[in-house]
Parts: sequence; structure tokens; C-alpha cells
Amino acid sequence: MINRTSEASGLCFDQQVGVVDGEPPNKVYAVCSMSHVFPRHNLAPPAKAVRGDGCYLYDDAGKQYFDGSGGAAVSCLGHGDPEIVQAIKDQAESLAYAHTGFFTSDPAEALADLLIQHAPGDLDRVYFVSGGSEAVEAALKLARQYFLEIGEPQRRHVIARRQSYHGNTLGALATGGNAWRRAQFEPILMDVSHIAPCYEYVDRGVDETSFAYGQRVAQELEDEILRLGRDSVIAFVAEPVVGATMGAVPAVEGYFQRIREICDQYGVLLILDEVMCGMGRVGHLFACDAENVTPDILCIAKGLGAGYQPIGAMLCTDRIYDAISKGSGFFQHGHTYLGHPVACATSLAVVRAILGRGLVPKVQEQGEKLSKAVSERFGQHPHVGDIRGRGLFRGIEFVADRETKTPFEPAQNVAGRFKKAAFEAGLICYPMRGTRDGNLGDHVLLAPPFIISDEQIGEVVDKLAVACDHVFV
Repeated sequence: MINRTSEASGLCFDQQVGVVDGEPPNKVYAVCSMSHVFPRHNLAPPAKAVRGDGCYLYDDAGKQYFDGSGGAAVSCLGHGDPEIVQAIKDQAESLAYAHTGFFTSDPAEALADLLIQHAPGDLDRVYFVSGGSEAVEAALKLARQYFLEIGEPQRRHVIARRQSYHGNTLGALATGGNAWRRAQFEPILMDVSHIAPCYEYVDRGVDETSFAYGQRVAQELEDEILRLGRDSVIAFVAEPVVGATMGAVPAVEGYFQRIREICDQYGVLLILDEVMCGMGRVGHLFACDAENVTPDILCIAKGLGAGYQPIGAMLCTDRIYDAISKGSGFFQHGHTYLGHPVACATSLAVVRAILGRGLVPKVQEQGEKLSKAVSERFGQHPHVGDIRGRGLFRGIEFVADRETKTPFEPAQNVAGRFKKAAFEAGLICYPMRGTRDGNLGDHVLLAPPFIISDEQIGEVVDKLAVACDHVFV
């Protein structure tokens, strides 16, 4: 049993095993706490972070951790970037807050212009929110209102994919296909249809080409549209590269092109969720650029603010915006912190840094190096089944048997044990269980800062090896 006491944080607890983000702890024996903060896991209070510098975080005992997942693919510029910190200070001194029911602001206007300048296709308008879940909620509501405005009120269904994750507010949670997160809230979730993900490692047939596999699973979208009613579907929602739930799973070539064709054929809006995989994370400023596909609505967050301020955004086409403008004249939606000036000024500095410092091509370069290093070290590991991803968004799926691709039993808590072992080794990563179906399967997600060096790639791989040695004995 491990005992950790933190006098500085006023926390004391005994904990036998680690905890995975989004799942309860396993066998916690005693807890005493003086904190009034409501933590993510009541029975396993976290360490206290006190400082960040570059790719590293430091706790109150002075221990250094490499931020190998950027939190949750958030800290793309690393910690303590002086240019971003200065942007926050400057904006707070001039204008901290102005409600968007009365005002716009210079940073919101400049950030929207910059995003649209680089956005794919005919995306033309930006709706700023405070995070990814809010962006997805806004997208769902805008999609429904769009069809009301153009005289198609019968459209009421949303289709998404199993093993997806779109956020934790009720609409976003209903849209997502993360079975474990959804389970206890099912009675109050709206009805959303879910089709198969594009998960080549597990689902492609032995005699099936990658392209044929992609076309087959994409066909499920058309089949579901026809089942629900060819003029009754509002939108199809998908992550270009599936993040937390499956661990950096990209689609096969041709999949999203076929999805786009089906959406166009039946007048269904395509909503792409780039909350985790966007803003340069996969080696393109917008992840859908890798698919040569343009959505009708696009959601971004996380790397948009790089962790320096909470911010997210929903981008939509001029066609959708014009339908609202020529109809009711307003989007029936809103939050207190829409277009927050300090958040927008921060994000403007972040996006300028990503573009101005040449970080998007660097993500491609360092991502290939990270993939090669991980493959060289773990490619033949008996319990590593798949190594995948794009850019600096990489996943490793663990298996009990490489030949049969058989996952570990959930009771073995592989993801939880891996997270704990990596953390003790000084590596923050993003392990998750339920990779296959919400219950079976374990993976770890890597999403380090874009500024990761060659030497630090070696550090990450070495610390992953320590965790593997601890878990797979």
C-alpha cells in the first residue's frame, strides 16, 4: 500500500492503486481532507501543482513531471510562455470583460479574422465559448435552428459514432459514444443514433483493404439516415482523429470523403469535433485538412487557448449564418462569458505563436520522431498491440495477446496502473480504459507540447518504458 501525505495541501490518504481520468478509484482505504475543493475523484485527492516551465510541471514537493499529454491535449505551447502571459496582462489592464449582448471587442474580432483566414472551405463565422463541451452544445443547437430557419422543422435526429467523446454537458454527452461516461446519465440524455467508428486495428477484415473497410463503415451512415428517415436527420458528428475514448485513432483514407458525400446527398450537416485534435495537434492547424474535407460546423478548444485561458469556438459556414440572418435574425443561444476579451486576446497570441513560430510543420517533424521512437522501443512488446496517431497526437493500445489482439480484462486495471506508474516516474500521460467498447481495452494517449525537443522525446519513451516494466511484469 502507498501512503502519501501532503502537509502543504492539507491532504492525507492511503491509496492502493491509481485512478484513470473518468473512472472511480479501486480500493481506497482511508481519506482525510481539510480541502473544500470538490476534486475529480473524492477518494483520491490529486497532487498540488505549483509551477510550470516549458514542458514540465512541478508539485509542492518540488518533483518535476514531463507533461506528456499536455494535460488533455491542451498545453500545446508548454507552460510559462512569456509572450502569452504578457498578452493576458495587457488585455486585463485595458478591458477585462464586456458582455456580448452589448459589445464586441478588438481581440474577439482579430481572433475571428485570423481563424477564418486559415479555416478550410467556406467556414466564415466564429462563435466563441469557454470550452469544448460548450462548442459542441452550440453546434448542435445551431444545426437544429438552421433547419427551422430554412423550413425543415421535421429534422430532429443526430447521428454520431460509438467510442467517440464530444464533451460532458448533457447534449455533448448524449452525442458522444463513450459508454462508461454515459451510463448513469442515460435516462436524461437525448436520443442520438450511433454507428461504428472507423477503427481499422480491430474491425478491418483479414481480406479487406483499408479503403474498402473505410467505405464499408461509412456506409453505415447512409443506412442509418434511411432508417431514421431520409429528411429527418440534422447532423452527423465525428472527431477527425478520435481522442480520449480510443486513443488517437485516425480514419482510413477515403472514409471522410465518403461521409461528406453522404451528408451532401441527404442534406445532413457535417459537424467535426476538433476540440482535442485541432489547432495544430495533428500537424495541420485544422485536423480536417488532412482528410481534404470541409465541415459545415467545426468545434475547437483546448489548444486554442493552450491552457492559458478557458476558451473554445464553433465555426460555421456563411450558408448557415445567412440562414439565421435572413430568418429570425438571432441565434437562440448564449453564455455569460462568450467572446471574453482576455480569453480572446490570449488565444490570439497563442494562434499567432503557433503560426508565426512555424510550429505546425514542427509538429509533423517531431511527431514522426516520437512515433519512430515509440515504435522502436515498444513495437515488438508482447503487450503493445497498436501504435497510431498523427503529429504529436499518438496512442498506444495495450493487449493481453498481440496475435489475437485480445484486450486485458477490466479487473486488471491496466490503464489505472499505467497512469500511476508513469506519474511516479515523472511522466504525465493520458491512459484510459474501455478502448474497444467502453468496458474492454486499455490505451495511453500522448499529446506533448509542440516545443518538445529530440532529447525530451527520449525522456518520454524512457519513462513510458519504466511504466511498462512496472505494469507488465
